[in-house]
Amino acid sequence: MKDDPRYLRGARSFVQGRFETVAREVFDDGWTPEERDERELKTSVTIERARSIISHNDSPDVGFSQSINPYRGCEHGCIYCLHGDTPLLMGDGSTKPLADVRTGDVLYGTFRQGSYRRYVKTRVLAHWSVIKPAYRVSLADGTTLVAGADHRFLTERGWKFVTGPRRPHLTTSNKLMGVGAFASPVAKNPAYRLGYLCGVIRGDGLLASHHYERLPLCDVEALIRAQDYLRDWQIETQHFAFQAASAGRRLMHAIRTHARPQVEQIRTLIQWPTTPSTEWHAGFLAGIFDAEGSYSDGILRICNTDREIIDWIGRSFAALDFRFVVEHVDRKIGKPIDYVRMLGGLREHLRFFHRTDPAIVRKRDIGGQAVKSAAELGIVAVEPLGKAMRLFDITTETEDFIANGVVSHNCYARPSHAYLELSPGLDFETKLFAKTNAAELLRAELAKPGYRPSTIALGANTDCYQPIERKHKITRSILEVLAECEHPVSIVTKSALIERDLDLLGPMGEKKLVRVFVSIGTLDRELARKLEPRAASPQRRLDVVRRLNESKVPCGVMVAALIPALNDKTMEHVLEAAAAAGAKEAAYVIMRLPNELKTLFKEWLAAHYPQRAEHVMSIVRQMRGGRENDPNFGTRMSGTGNYAGLMEKRFEIACKRFGINVRETADLDCSRFRPPSPEGQLKLF
Repeated sequence: MKDDPRYLRGARSFVQGRFETVAREVFDDGWTPEERDERELKTSVTIERARSIISHNDSPDVGFSQSINPYRGCEHGCIYCLHGDTPLLMGDGSTKPLADVRTGDVLYGTFRQGSYRRYVKTRVLAHWSVIKPAYRVSLADGTTLVAGADHRFLTERGWKFVTGPRRPHLTTSNKLMGVGAFASPVAKNPAYRLGYLCGVIRGDGLLASHHYERLPLCDVEALIRAQDYLRDWQIETQHFAFQAASAGRRLMHAIRTHARPQVEQIRTLIQWPTTPSTEWHAGFLAGIFDAEGSYSDGILRICNTDREIIDWIGRSFAALDFRFVVEHVDRKIGKPIDYVRMLGGLREHLRFFHRTDPAIVRKRDIGGQAVKSAAELGIVAVEPLGKAMRLFDITTETEDFIANGVVSHNCYARPSHAYLELSPGLDFETKLFAKTNAAELLRAELAKPGYRPSTIALGANTDCYQPIERKHKITRSILEVLAECEHPVSIVTKSALIERDLDLLGPMGEKKLVRVFVSIGTLDRELARKLEPRAASPQRRLDVVRRLNESKVPCGVMVAALIPALNDKTMEHVLEAAAAAGAKEAAYVIMRLPNELKTLFKEWLAAHYPQRAEHVMSIVRQMRGGRENDPNFGTRMSGTGNYAGLMEKRFEIACKRFGINVRETADLDCSRFRPPSPEGQLKLF
């Protein structure tokens, strides 16, 4: 066995990551080592200069709102949520069906600033789908959304699930946040194209003579569209630089034609129609907005000195049911000018952009505007569709996106190595990333005037005391900053290395600034060696529990991960031993198999317990609603069904028997927090 290069590793192969762009050859691998062996695969560590260090979270499954991960390498589950036809608000102001969105696309999400969330551009980090039962969410303004039960939308009272046992979920007393359903664009038929040409040429063009026509603009999108539309009538134009960029002046491009027949034909094309269609009105508004419109500070308006053009703008607005006012301004120099200003706020502005589709992207930027609207977005009904459908979700940098006009949450996280084009198997264990500037970034974050303290979970994604911490000491440097600021922190680990930092943790424990959970899945040494081959032994972890509690550091036990028909039978033994070591708190987590982890675990079962493999997976599927993984918030950690219910009952009885969880645990103390002093500055007292 020791001649096997996978000796003392957990994973059995380089399972293919879903975001890898090249095929990966099958190759044996293992977990990150605590003890070196010349036959083992070597671990590489990449120094990563992170740009931020505190991650924020509002998942109902975890008891913290912010966390720090000194190292990259572990995995989290995902939610699969919305129907593929759901339109998303893209970064250029257009919409795109969720199914068609791709990694790297820019769209709108939100961020909190002051009392409001505000719209901001964000990037898609991941995109995936699954088949699951679907529900229709109907809103008072007619907006409908098709989503999974576990999807979350932003309401006036925070994030809420669609339905099901997870709470809080949507009720008819809730109102979603956003602008409501996006409008559908009109058809870009010949009438639309004639309207566009009429608007953009009358607004900014010059028909100076019978042999010359030019159209100068700062934004080439409108010129390219006008040039394409003119070709529909066999009118060719030449693109040229109309004005060079200089101090106070932008570069301007233009198109032109010198052919007299074509100039005459253009005059005919842009004549005012006698019976304009809806498509012509939409095209005209798009063209005149590209030529003479502006959109800034939440105000959309179109100006011109020609009263006839102003009248047609008003007529077209009315034809598309837009409300507006005309504001007349007399000027000392030049002709009087009229401004046609649209009413109705962001909801109507987006309806204008989507209905008419102007070409210039710059004029469709809604970034920075507050997420507020008078739209009637109250919940009317949440109804099961009675069938399973393919539903889609994405991960974005802001952790949300705008789905058919309402703010929608994305999944919490992805197996990080997969979207780094690395394998969640061997690469996860052998190619690590160390955020060596973590303490520096943390000091800067805590020093910000607006920072409000809440418990930081240290190592929420990966063990903050994994073996490379011995060399890099990033976790210790973070604890030094937190101890200096008297900031509360919680830690979950399976490593005895935490004892190294008792000089920091002890005083913090006495001030109610720290809480630790040691993860112990079984007391069976042989099974533990196979499950976590490079972690501390179960007995050594119990020693850690005892020593931390003796040092006034509150330390409980996390019975995880529990695998049915494998290590769940030892749960009571773990709780009894932990209580004897001084643990007063305990929790448990059922094994989860998101994404590539399913393949890794099946390989591990086949290698170590081939006769039990099918039985184990059968119970896993019973606990996960017939699937191998349940990504739903509220059930993904504990499972569902009879077997999961039995494990929950066993846990409760054992805790009561051994005196664990008998008292409600007090929150850590945030009142002692004080911002850090500038690095290197000496303190007087």
